[in-house]
Amino acid sequence: MAYSSSRHQSEVMKRRDLKASSFLKINKLSDIAGAEIIDIDLREPIKLETYEAIISALLEHHVLVFRNQKLSKEVQVEFTKQFGELEEHVGRLPDGNRYPLMHTVTNLDPATGIPTTAPHTHGNYFWHTDKSYHAVPSLMTILFAVDVPPTGGDTLFCNMHAAYDALSKSEKEALIGLKAVHSWEASRLNTGNIPASEEQKRERPPVIHPVIRTHPETNKKSLYLGMHVDHLCGIPTIESRRLLETLLENATVERNIYRHSWQKGDLVMWDNRCLLHRGDRNYDMSAHARILHRTVVKGSKPI
Repeated sequence: MAYSSSRHQSEVMKRRDLKASSFLKINKLSDIAGAEIIDIDLREPIKLETYEAIISALLEHHVLVFRNQKLSKEVQVEFTKQFGELEEHVGRLPDGNRYPLMHTVTNLDPATGIPTTAPHTHGNYFWHTDKSYHAVPSLMTILFAVDVPPTGGDTLFCNMHAAYDALSKSEKEALIGLKAVHSWEASRLNTGNIPASEEQKRERPPVIHPVIRTHPETNKKSLYLGMHVDHLCGIPTIESRRLLETLLENATVERNIYRHSWQKGDLVMWDNRCLLHRGDRNYDMSAHARILHRTVVKGSKPI
């Protein structure tokens, strides 16, 4: 059963005082982001009160970790559907086919199945929020760890509420009303990936989003940045790039980051509306496989 209709989400928001700990065992992992949800088997459909508690915990902690899961691709898709409509991807696999709704993030060579230091795409190693090049970007991303290195291969999450809060009053005022152009084409260029095809450019033309985003459920403000940004509207290119680089550099400092060290069987869910994330190459990519199954839930237009 899906609980993600706009009407139901509205009711959940009316009950925001719901204590997630009343229905879930929660172990806080970090003050900046991250909480472990204990003793829950995601192969089973979740009850309404559990769904509401998970949403409440996500709004509070931004990143949720469910350990020791045993999920097939089909079960992960069904679990994800309980939180909303699954989102397509403009990216293509090495054979030219579109990424499926549930696709694999991996460092395995598609031809040999052997770990490689040069995977087909490497955009996940740059700071980003998922699908910001969509007019309606992602709400939630879910990754399930099928195989991970013995150490390293972490995923880093940056709390962009904290990044915004750290700005001075004058810095915040200077960003009011500022908008940025996001695009798939820019993302590919910014990360040195395979260039966007003409078909992909038509499918995902540039979109404009505010630099300061207001979370639709908590009303907290955050910075909305990352590798999918092409430029700032109304600002000369050199000045635009300098400002974007400065904002990103100052945002992604250690105090704003939760580092998730993967264990096999981890399912990690996070809120794209207030976080940036990236993978870390801090392991021997030629010796160890890193295989994660990924599903993404559609969100709402940033304001």
